[in-house]
Amino acid sequence: MTDKPKKKSKQQVFTLLVEVGRSAEDGLPDGTSGAALMCYASGVDEAEAVRETVAILKQADLAPLDVTGYGTLDERLEMGHDISDEEKELMGRALTENSVIVAQVTPFFEGDDTKD
Repeated sequence: MTDKPKKKSKQQVFTLLVEVGRSAEDGLPDGTSGAALMCYASGVDEAEAVRETVAILKQADLAPLDVTGYGTLDERLEMGHDISDEEKELMGRALTENSVIVAQVTPFFEGDDTKD
């Protein structure tokens, strides 16, 4: 019997923007219609990171509606994104903990006319 080398897929961290709607116990502020969540999620590919993020948000009683992927740290740097040390630290934490980190929550308010 020969030992086959195990092919271990390398985890990466992906930046995801998740739009959520309202649900009964979501914890979002009153008067909001939903929110945008900036997340850093680990996965062997972006599809896995999205699946894990959506599953965790649903467990937290949030209602994910749409997910936009912005790629890995290296891909974002290649695109010219300005990434702070704090973001890099959160990405590193997501990788180390093999987790999803919600870095920012921006609530959407009904009738918000402040957009320029």
